[in-house]
Amino acid sequence: MDSRVGKRALVLGGSMGGILAARVLSESYDEVLVVDRDTVLGVTGTRRGAPHAVHAHALHARGHLILEELFPGLTDGLTGAGIPSCDLGEMRWYLNGRPARIARTGLRSVMAPRPMLEAHIRARVAALPNVTFLERHDIAGIVADAEGRRILGARVVPHDAPDQERVYDADLVVDATGRGSRTPAWLAELGYPKPAEDKVKIGLAYTTRHYRMEPGMLGEGVYSINPVASPAHPRGAFFGTIGPGVINLSLTGILGDHPPTDEDGFLEFARTLPIPDVYRAVRGAQPLTDPVTFRFPVSVRRRYERLSRFPEHYLLIGDALCSFNPVYGQGMTVAAMEAIALRDALRRGTVPDAAAYFAEAARIIDTPWEVSVTGDLDFPGVEGPRPMKVRIGNAYMARLQYAATKDAKVTEGFMRVAGLLDPPSALMRPAMMARVLRHAIRRPQPGPSWLAQPVHAG
Repeated sequence: MDSRVGKRALVLGGSMGGILAARVLSESYDEVLVVDRDTVLGVTGTRRGAPHAVHAHALHARGHLILEELFPGLTDGLTGAGIPSCDLGEMRWYLNGRPARIARTGLRSVMAPRPMLEAHIRARVAALPNVTFLERHDIAGIVADAEGRRILGARVVPHDAPDQERVYDADLVVDATGRGSRTPAWLAELGYPKPAEDKVKIGLAYTTRHYRMEPGMLGEGVYSINPVASPAHPRGAFFGTIGPGVINLSLTGILGDHPPTDEDGFLEFARTLPIPDVYRAVRGAQPLTDPVTFRFPVSVRRRYERLSRFPEHYLLIGDALCSFNPVYGQGMTVAAMEAIALRDALRRGTVPDAAAYFAEAARIIDTPWEVSVTGDLDFPGVEGPRPMKVRIGNAYMARLQYAATKDAKVTEGFMRVAGLLDPPSALMRPAMMARVLRHAIRRPQPGPSWLAQPVHAG
């Protein structure tokens, strides 16, 4: 049976969402063309179009399973290239200043730098016989029919010939250009309403530096130390190995309390984390890079599923739909889930209906968006309504995180929800609630900062 839906699909953007879209589109179109303004093939470092890629990234458990399904052997290929891997529950997580109990979750975490992960996946996609990458081309806009009801392709401009704009026709166009997507403006030009947007201002910044890995830096058998930011300890960090001889430190701060990029300021910020481990590891370490900052002012969710009209043969994926607070590490996994939704729609044998696809994407986004927004609203300085559900959820989560420092089964359940394998309601099941309340009937006090304990301040 012929599984082809059309002749050409056009993907705008060659980052994670775009290459995952190209992978599933390759099953249903004779040709898939991926357009990006950067050189992307063979690139294993940061690039202009993805300045955030230098910072710590997480591929949650569900995302890892999807990538293994789409690219069998991907994990072995990464670990064979020297990328470290461990059980997600065996990392050293600090919740509200206290160490979570180590748990064997069976959920694998591959700690590849974002550019390295994308390079491996992009190479697999580029090797498909019907996929072509059009690099160093700007996307000037989309092209519609005379009535504006159907998208027919896109206008692109090569960097080396800016006066030679070209139109690429396509049976389906997918916008994977990220949080800077121009689709709302393009829709307005065609007479369509812009989608409503949900926003949460968090004023986040990452500052990242790589160091030479030395024996004993993390401790015996430890791959990563992650003090997670909380209202009592709003400065956080992701500190772990990312490849042979290289360790990554990403410091995080919200609401304008941003980690500095100067030598002394960066180290001082690390010193003020609630635990001493990170500061003690890097204060005498050999840096491999200068500190680099990436600012993320606001989480944005665009509500395309609520539009009453939308052009045919046009879809969006990844951050173009929803750009999450990156400290929760949800973006790549959500993009992978949306790619599977796109594949399922294509396997019906017709061009996906935009309304049905956006409805399914909204269902995918609902849970991680609720998790991240509820977590953000636990910080008093974050603006936004706090209905009873949010207040109760955060009160229970404080108890659960404390219980995770006492009970490995609670850690395991927490990691399964964080990994988008289980819904948040799994943490409210009677057996889990019993474990939580056994340790924390009342909301516990946060763990004290190491700086408040002079005996440990050496």
